[in-house]
Amino acid sequence: MLPALLLTLAVEVPLYTAALVVLRLAGIRRAALLGVLVNLATHPVLWLFLAPHPGAARLWSAEALATAVEALILIKAMNRDKVLLVVVAVGANASSLLIGLLAPQ
Repeated sequence: MLPALLLTLAVEVPLYTAALVVLRLAGIRRAALLGVLVNLATHPVLWLFLAPHPGAARLWSAEALATAVEALILIKAMNRDKVLLVVVAVGANASSLLIGLLAPQ
């Protein structure tokens, strides 16, 4: 679980930071902190859900739920454009999922 969390943080935190700063939704420090926070909130639960019975259906449902929770955390924490924050969460999670699937095991 720890290598997967570190990979997720390495991919998603810079993406969240860049997106939130470029879109003028947060300063760099707050954006990076939010990127870490949303992942620490969702990643352990995702892994606990996947661990007993890994499979494609569980992976896709867990990723969708994690993405939704991350978007909700951003919306609550920032009270900004909801649709834009959902797009940012989808982009960050899709990127880390793709890199995770392509990374050698």
